[in-house]
Amino acid sequence: MDQPVTAVVRRRIKAGCERTFELLMQELMAFFLRQPGHLGINVIRLAPNSREFAILDRFATEEDRRRFKELPEYRKWMSRLRDVSEVEPDIQEMGGIAFWFTLPDRQPQIAPPKLRMALLTFLVSYPLGIFYSKLLAPMTDAWPSWLKGVLIAALLVSSLTWVVMPFLTRLFEVWLFHSDEERSQ
Repeated sequence: MDQPVTAVVRRRIKAGCERTFELLMQELMAFFLRQPGHLGINVIRLAPNSREFAILDRFATEEDRRRFKELPEYRKWMSRLRDVSEVEPDIQEMGGIAFWFTLPDRQPQIAPPKLRMALLTFLVSYPLGIFYSKLLAPMTDAWPSWLKGVLIAALLVSSLTWVVMPFLTRLFEVWLFHSDEERSQ
């Protein structure tokens, strides 16, 4: 079964080219979002005033991502981005929610076992979902339930993606990435 795929792209931009990169990314995002099977893109500056950026680019299937990379326009965009980048980007393609389990300052690793990813994600998303529900209840009491759900889901996914999972991935790195046999050695 073909599953969604996320391309996690890490780029270091040449000094003085940060604004040019941001403008290029705004144009590029419009192009990306028009492509079949494209689910969304996020551009994240890894720290204030940093020249390090992470781009999370999501596709419905691996085939959609493959077709997208074969477009001549895609290659042109990559060339334009290469002109403002210090080095070639680090690109990882991950299925499902594996992109949550990456450490930005480390070499890419094989994704952890799905059971461990699912368990850790559940253990944090369940209480966080309850927390957001209780926190927002007084402000959203008159809202339709579907709209409350959208807001809670947006907060939950944002929290997991940019705050919680990077922290927990570091905290549980040994358990996530190393087998029981490796830990006992």
